[in-house]
Amino acid sequence: MAVVSLPQPTLLTGRCVTASGVIDDGALVIEGDRIRFAGKASEVPSRWHGTPVPSDWAGRLTLLPGLVDAHCHGGAGGEFGAAADSAETAVRYHHASGTTTLLGSLVSNTRDALVSGVGTCAAMVAAGDLAGIHLEGPFLSMERRGAQNPAVLTDVDPALIEAVGLAAESAGAPDAVAQMTYAPERGGGAALPALLGANGILPALGHTNSDASTAWASLRSALETAPRGGRPLVTHIFNGMPPLHQRTPGPVAACLAQAAQGEAVLEVIGDGVHLAAETVRMVFDIVGPQAICLITDAMAASGMSDGTYTLGGQDVIVADRTARLIDGESIAGGVATMLDVLRWCVDAAGITLLDAVTAASLTPARTLGLAGVGTLEAGNQADVVVVDDALRLQRVLRRGRWLAPTTERAGSPTT
Repeated sequence: MAVVSLPQPTLLTGRCVTASGVIDDGALVIEGDRIRFAGKASEVPSRWHGTPVPSDWAGRLTLLPGLVDAHCHGGAGGEFGAAADSAETAVRYHHASGTTTLLGSLVSNTRDALVSGVGTCAAMVAAGDLAGIHLEGPFLSMERRGAQNPAVLTDVDPALIEAVGLAAESAGAPDAVAQMTYAPERGGGAALPALLGANGILPALGHTNSDASTAWASLRSALETAPRGGRPLVTHIFNGMPPLHQRTPGPVAACLAQAAQGEAVLEVIGDGVHLAAETVRMVFDIVGPQAICLITDAMAASGMSDGTYTLGGQDVIVADRTARLIDGESIAGGVATMLDVLRWCVDAAGITLLDAVTAASLTPARTLGLAGVGTLEAGNQADVVVVDDALRLQRVLRRGRWLAPTTERAGSPTT
């Protein structure tokens, strides 16, 4: 990936979205790979007076923290869990699109395929290109599997947890596996949250057909042992689970209630395909942005034209921004970037810019226990997404270096 180093130090000015609010007349001082100052332009310390602004810095710009995606399968034709060059293609695309921190998500697969995929991605974690790995299965519900391959779904197998951990360790990143999606009703599911916690893996309830009480008990168990940020995740709330019903509320009721109490964090795919705008707005109103991780669930077709792709070896057809399995027609991941999701949440769902940015950066960083990312504040990594008034991408700064721009495709989420 082409990068351009900044002069040392460098001043960036514009509307800044920080953890505490939006500063209309804001400024960032970048030195090396760190933010040295973030605040009002009028309060830049005297030692940085006269610090140069980039020569082509012009127009009204908004500075966002680098976005954080906790659930991403691929992009630009590449897929995590596939060959190394395929995974590298995906990570380059998402970095340049404004997702400066992301997990590589692997769909359910055979033991050998998962161990190999974890080894490949763990090497990227060791190199600093990925922040971790997400295993979406294979301990998932057959009824609510979505685009997961039914042939590889299985009851809980502690030996698989050990095997992927050893693969990550062999690749130089022993703590690379950050989260794992599971259905609590599968055989052995009751004991899984404690097992995952003991291995430094955040439990993520999802792709489940459980009743409300089973989901509630599993989330409470996960809360007791959850590592990293200390709160279990819920994999793409509403998707991959039965709908909420007044007499059979299912897992959705338990997940919403636990998140509203600050005891779980909900993944939300805000791409205009997986959820209605009113549903997304309801979730923000009920649990708040501190309990929401906006995600893309992006697959290889993100950034690509409509056509035929694969996800975990299954054929997927993409048309009009929607990816579906050719066999069965289940939605098979997304094609949006995190900036697409952020913009759709603001424009279509009516979420405030501050709340949307919080759910797209600070909350996932805290949930995953990632230090130094997710906010524009002194001491953090110099990860900055520069957008215009319409939240369209202008530039991406990652670790103090400008990345070569990516071209936003036609068909990005619109209002």
